[in-house]
Amino acid sequence: MHPLISSNPPPEVGATLQRLRLKRGLTLDDLSRAAGVSKSMLSQIEREKANPTIAVTWRLANALGIGIEELLATDTSEREVIHIMEPHETPTLPGLHAGYVLRILGPMDLAGKYEWYELTLASEGALISTPHDPGTMEHLTLLNGGVEVVVDGVKKKLKVGGTARYQADKNHAIRNTGKTDARALLVVIHR
Repeated sequence: MHPLISSNPPPEVGATLQRLRLKRGLTLDDLSRAAGVSKSMLSQIEREKANPTIAVTWRLANALGIGIEELLATDTSEREVIHIMEPHETPTLPGLHAGYVLRILGPMDLAGKYEWYELTLASEGALISTPHDPGTMEHLTLLNGGVEVVVDGVKKKLKVGGTARYQADKNHAIRNTGKTDARALLVVIHR
């Protein structure tokens, strides 16, 4: 790699800009007027659809009363107290051909360690899995409907409100045995 080229990604100015703007109680219109930057450009920057020029970044920093380095900081020590993900932002793995939908509820940075999902199985649908890494466990809590858990050929029915805990480093499946959709929470713990 060339010594002047960094492998680090550019700072996410949009997220920092939005956090600082909201902390100050400013609307996009307010910041647009104060910085002399169009509202549509601000919206694009906050959604990471556009990268601001140095001049625009400088104007935004001045309008917010901060140094340009704070807007460009990649490590922000200030985190949201509560971060809400709207339903449409939740990643989904549609296995419609097999009759299931998995909504990924856990954050991506924990994938491969701890994962949790909302599993919806259509009538006669199934989530069939090959063995995960050695030591992996799954914990399935049935919210509604009727399911059967199969691990290495052993079958057990699960009642609403019940939780099945099983080794997921073997062939395993979750099958809807009812006439209506079944819904469950699935937690996967990798060791």
